[in-house]
Amino acid sequence: MILQEYDKVLLKTGETAYIVEIWEQGVAYEADIDKKDGSIETDTIKHEDIEKIVG
Repeated sequence: MILQEYDKVLLKTGETAYIVEIWEQGVAYEADIDKKDGSIETDTIKHEDIEKIVG
């Protein structure tokens, strides 16, 4: 799966996130994660944390 900036993805945790920076394609990304409590957290995620692209 090839990701682009601003892709919306579903994480394996069930949370959704928006890719805001690609550190290394297929390895690591900076993402704005929609947390279950309604907050948004910017964090680095790994490619294996992503279930699929949803939008």
